[in-house]
Amino acid sequence: MDTKIGDVNSEWPANNNLGCSPSTKSVACPSPNGHAGAVAPTNSSSTLGGHLARRLVEIGVTDVFSVPGDFNLTLLDHLVAEPGLNLVGCCNELNAGYAADGYARSRGVGACVVTFTVGGLSIINAIAGAYSENLPVICIVGGPNSNDYGTSRILHHTIGLPDFSQEYRCFQTVTCAQVIVNHLDDAHELIDHAISTAVLESKPVYISVGCNLAAIQHPSFSREPVPYCLSPRLSNPKSLEAAVNRTAEFLNAAVKPVMVGGPKMRVAKAKSAFVELANASGYAVAVMPSAKGQVPETHPHFIGTYWGAASTAFCSEIVESADAYLFAGPIFNDYSSVGYSLLLKKEKAIIVQPNRVTVGNGPTFGCVLMKDFLEALAKKVKHNPTCLENYRRIFVPEGVPLKCEQYDPLRVNVLFKHIQSMLSNETAVIAETGDSWFNCQKLKLPEKCG
Repeated sequence: MDTKIGDVNSEWPANNNLGCSPSTKSVACPSPNGHAGAVAPTNSSSTLGGHLARRLVEIGVTDVFSVPGDFNLTLLDHLVAEPGLNLVGCCNELNAGYAADGYARSRGVGACVVTFTVGGLSIINAIAGAYSENLPVICIVGGPNSNDYGTSRILHHTIGLPDFSQEYRCFQTVTCAQVIVNHLDDAHELIDHAISTAVLESKPVYISVGCNLAAIQHPSFSREPVPYCLSPRLSNPKSLEAAVNRTAEFLNAAVKPVMVGGPKMRVAKAKSAFVELANASGYAVAVMPSAKGQVPETHPHFIGTYWGAASTAFCSEIVESADAYLFAGPIFNDYSSVGYSLLLKKEKAIIVQPNRVTVGNGPTFGCVLMKDFLEALAKKVKHNPTCLENYRRIFVPEGVPLKCEQYDPLRVNVLFKHIQSMLSNETAVIAETGDSWFNCQKLKLPEKCG
């Protein structure tokens, strides 16, 4: 049979020159019929796949969520061979992406592996969600054979064009770094760059690994690699001191200040520092709806969810009547602001973001980490429980729903009474937008329940 471009029996270009992709004659690659002759990992750990597996373990990943496909089978073999990794098979790519999302929330960083284009485009909605939630999810894709680039070959899993960049271009808008590993010489650098960027930026990244490279050894993939190390981010000492002094002056002059926790406290790793400030200041503490669970609701200063007109009982009255409010890590979008209807005044607000602080109408202090700022502020503010005392004065406990008789329609308040009784310190609550979201804001979460 004549050999033609695109034919499964076509000869791959043989090239083992320095700086070029190696020949794939001894390495399994996917075939158009969907069956890949994936090779077993070599005895040596100094392969691209082995290096990537070790790097995942070094940053704290012990479980990788995957959907096998013919472009990633060899890579998956090397991940399976890593003793510190557990490969979790998923029914589809979207499941794998959201599993990695939840894993990153719980463990700090997550990882998922899918196949080229059909897998990548299927998982992209979950990756976009991770981007919006500041979650470091490492999305690894088994890419085309490195020798196919520039050959005008049309591969399966594509849209029928010899351009393999569609998936890469889609991921550019929802990841903070994208790398395509097509050469062993720079694979070590590209992989380390992507992983370190994900951890430092707390955003997802995209890593595409040529299907013919995962099993190949290279001197840079040492059996005992240089330990993975990230330089910590630090606050500018002078900027931190100025921000703390200005904020302490602002709050200590207020009659009834209050604190409100926002969703970005998680990415700033400032939840403990927020509680430390609450303890030192005596302020009443509320949370924004998307930050529910990030502040212990068993804390004696906790007054509920601040959500404008949709707040839990008596919470909005306390927050909006305060003469100073400190928001830690807020996101003011149309949903969290109830259509931009919050009765807040900018000149009374201190907005603390993960790396900057704005006091009233100004000034803004940059290069100030939220955790450092809250810890330092706790040592400067005066104890002022006025808002908390006002809340306790007006608070009226909620009534108990009437008991349903047999065959009565199930009422929402009765349903959530039963849900409340099921919660424990081992429970995670996932609430969808709508009735579930609104009613879950009224739940009293036990310690460590989120």
